[in-house]
Amino acid sequence: MIAVEIEDAGDPRIAAYRNVRDRDLARRDDLFIAEGKVVLRQLFESGRFEPVSVLVLENRLPGLVDVLTTAPEGLPVYVAKPEVIDAIAGFHLHRGVLALARRREPETVSGLIAALPAKALVLALVGISNHDNMGGIFRNAAAFGADAVILDPTCCDPLYRKAIRVSVGGVLKVPYAVATDWSSMADDLAAAGFRQFALTPGGTLGIADVEPGKRAALYLGTEGDGLPPELIDRMEGVRIPIAGDFDSLNVAAASAIALHRLSGNVV
Repeated sequence: MIAVEIEDAGDPRIAAYRNVRDRDLARRDDLFIAEGKVVLRQLFESGRFEPVSVLVLENRLPGLVDVLTTAPEGLPVYVAKPEVIDAIAGFHLHRGVLALARRREPETVSGLIAALPAKALVLALVGISNHDNMGGIFRNAAAFGADAVILDPTCCDPLYRKAIRVSVGGVLKVPYAVATDWSSMADDLAAAGFRQFALTPGGTLGIADVEPGKRAALYLGTEGDGLPPELIDRMEGVRIPIAGDFDSLNVAAASAIALHRLSGNVV
């Protein structure tokens, strides 16, 4: 590893890191930003995305040596002082670790499903528009061994910097694809032999009573409106029993409970 010192926030070598928040919103190219040591390790170890470079606060470099030894050979590692790195990012970067990586060619839903093993657990997301929830769901998917995530086109971008950070790199680990709509998603999973469950407060089956078999798909919807009624009607509705005087769980928290149950029962 050869560290290259950056002394000027205007240095053209780190142009893609400038004003990180604006780049998040604009998404002008095929690159994305990963933030933090744990996420950086997942980026290198998963091998699902191509690292382009690393930008690190100078006093964080010694603590990153073990992670950087797993990086692709020749990967540029740029090092800067706090005032320079903050000027580059456009805000105080207290973690002090950023990486630039290239997006993959979008995976097709049919290709993703075809690559799944005979025993598989899939998360299907509809209308998840909050990046914190998206990151939390991917973190849970990684923690409970979900094989894939399929999103409908109304979901937010899993590779948004905050979603990656909240997922602790789970977005970089768990394969995912974006469907043309939720109807085709349900059709493809049904054709592949998946038993499909819609997580909804009105479900007739408690999550603890689910016996999904070898292939299961769990559908999660946006907070508030939940899943479309037409979608719920096409599959088995399951619920997580909670106190009767409270409305609902956060969707990311609900995904953890449901995945914990299903991951132990996909046999």
